[in-house]
Amino acid sequence: MKNTKETKVELTPFVAKHYNALLNIFSFGIYPHFTTKVVKEANFRKGDSVLDLGSGTGRFACLIRKYIGEEGKYVGVDLSRIMVQQARKRCEGFKNIRFLSGRIEKELSLTEYFDKVFISFVLHGFTQENRIKIIKNAYKRLRTGGKLIILDYAERDVDRALPIVKFLIRKVECPLAEKFMRINLKEVLFKIGFSDFREKFHLKGYVRLEMCKKR
Repeated sequence: MKNTKETKVELTPFVAKHYNALLNIFSFGIYPHFTTKVVKEANFRKGDSVLDLGSGTGRFACLIRKYIGEEGKYVGVDLSRIMVQQARKRCEGFKNIRFLSGRIEKELSLTEYFDKVFISFVLHGFTQENRIKIIKNAYKRLRTGGKLIILDYAERDVDRALPIVKFLIRKVECPLAEKFMRINLKEVLFKIGFSDFREKFHLKGYVRLEMCKKR
């Protein structure tokens, strides 16, 4: 797939195929430990039904399944067919986990409702218009009182960031990432219909785990 000018949502085949390895490299090896810690903080529970928008290679699916157990259900949706194939192979044998190919900013083909919707390092790669569409999709598929969990960059001034952060945001990430770091995410979420906000910050405050409930 070809990258557009502003976004890197549509990954090249090479990046999609080696995504986990690249993440480990650019995170200096801390990503596996970091994801394990974040999934624990997200408070997934046994029997939860979980929708993962932008599920990638299924790395989070395996971690989440440890908490939701065989009684729970996990559905991942991702644009990259290469990543969906990797995810299916990674989670092969788990009957309560499935992956679908699709654009998460478009109308979802799903009709079921979920206890939790998880969106990890996805929103920053979309335009604001499409971010809102994705969040609205999450809202539609959540049960009343269901939880939206977003892991992504926090609101920060990149001009004042550490040199390594400036490099990653401005040279590795797409231009939309820095724009995402300027928006008031809570305000956007509240307008769509979420409240009861709770958050945890990681990696010196540059990454935020945002949790809120559907009103």
